[in-house]
Amino acid sequence: MEGAGTGSALFIGGRIYRGSRYGATHPLSIERVPAATDLARALGWLPDRLYRPSPRAKPKALYAFHTEGYVSALMQAEAMQAVPDEARDRHGLGTLSNPIFPEMFRRPATAVGGGLLAAELVAKGGVVHNPGGGTHHGLPDRAAGFCYLNEPVITIKRLLNMGLRRVFYVDIDAHHGDGVEIGFAGSSQVRTLSVHEDKRWPFTGALGETAGGSSINIPVPRGFNDTEFDAILWEVIVPHVAAFRPDAIYLQCGADALLEDPLSRLSLSNNAHISAVHALRPLSPRLIVSGGGGYNPWSTARCWTRIWGALSGAEAPATLPDEGRAVLRSLSWHRKGKPGPTLLDSLADPPRHGPLSDPVRMAIHHHKTRLRHQNA
Repeated sequence: MEGAGTGSALFIGGRIYRGSRYGATHPLSIERVPAATDLARALGWLPDRLYRPSPRAKPKALYAFHTEGYVSALMQAEAMQAVPDEARDRHGLGTLSNPIFPEMFRRPATAVGGGLLAAELVAKGGVVHNPGGGTHHGLPDRAAGFCYLNEPVITIKRLLNMGLRRVFYVDIDAHHGDGVEIGFAGSSQVRTLSVHEDKRWPFTGALGETAGGSSINIPVPRGFNDTEFDAILWEVIVPHVAAFRPDAIYLQCGADALLEDPLSRLSLSNNAHISAVHALRPLSPRLIVSGGGGYNPWSTARCWTRIWGALSGAEAPATLPDEGRAVLRSLSWHRKGKPGPTLLDSLADPPRHGPLSDPVRMAIHHHKTRLRHQNA
């Protein structure tokens, strides 16, 4: 299998995402991976030589983190399109957040397959973008937070099984990466870092929580802006990652921290995601970048496409060509209202700078002090 290599980036997609819906009014009733794929192709950024179709992970591969009973229940729920009361109560299947839908096993298993493929592709170094991945809330025996399977945990475990010694997981989704933190609690080989909105579901990831020393949590207040993100990136994230000297970095790029997203109250532009990509790329020979949250179809597609551009060396045009605008204009959303010109005609958001809030200053100070003590 041809790997990513040290000087190239590869994109993993899949046909199963196209037209797949969690439900007519569910937050994941929108096109995301297909929209990013189509937009990247419309820009000429995704020739066939850089695209890899995602395989579907086999049940045995899922046992690296999930219980056999849970995987069996998930497969049966898809086959029957029904969930017994016992399975719903025990495994969180058939709920408002994790409903029954036609691809409820095959779609997340394909996301995991993409992560496992990404691990293989970066074995000798390189960069892979798997926007269908990043499902960071899945628990060993239970679905949670729209996540039926925990792709990041299984992917990182594969990297370790391949002989890598240290992996650093960075999560900039609006919601705390609780499942990944649980998956590597107390690990000396994996560090998890999560920047997430404070006092938002799943209500974990407090500033002082370290999961046995393996995690770094940075809860941020409502209105979190680009200036604050840059301060955290350069004063906390980059120093901690550099000090760990990881053999691989996994960057979870959920797009729900963007200003337009309906499931958070943060105010980032997609410039934050691009800054994270550029800052982390030099810190390890291997980089896997996933999607995650993102519930506005236009802001999510633009963000993930722009990330692919940053990874593959393409510069976002000031104005999208007609083919790119057509992709964005074809998207639909059950929510009322129409997107403005920025969301339809361009990829790059205008910067959203602002003041440095006291909670952000406190978090930066806390983690700078922690790093000094670690290095003492």
